[in-house]
Amino acid sequence: MSVLIAVVLLGVAAAGTATVLTRDPLDQAVVASFFGLLLGVAFLVLQAPDVALSQITVGAVALPLMILLALAKIRRQAGTRSGPGAGSPGAPQAERPEERA
Repeated sequence: MSVLIAVVLLGVAAAGTATVLTRDPLDQAVVASFFGLLLGVAFLVLQAPDVALSQITVGAVALPLMILLALAKIRRQAGTRSGPGAGSPGAPQAERPEERA
């Protein structure tokens, strides 16, 4: 049983490292979901099935879903605001360094 625990904990450590090193937010949501699933498996191996079910629900489903919904909203808003007159009407536009010359 201790070998199984060691293997699962190494997988959790690898998935955690992969989550931190992933730069694209969409990919990071997928990797974080896998990390949550592995944490659930670790809790199951450590004989805590109630914590494992909670972790799988939150870490592998709810958190990545919230991240994906937030990314979709940000990208949708960024698409509607693109252009030279983006922002609220009457708001001063920030001057870019290359436009000063």
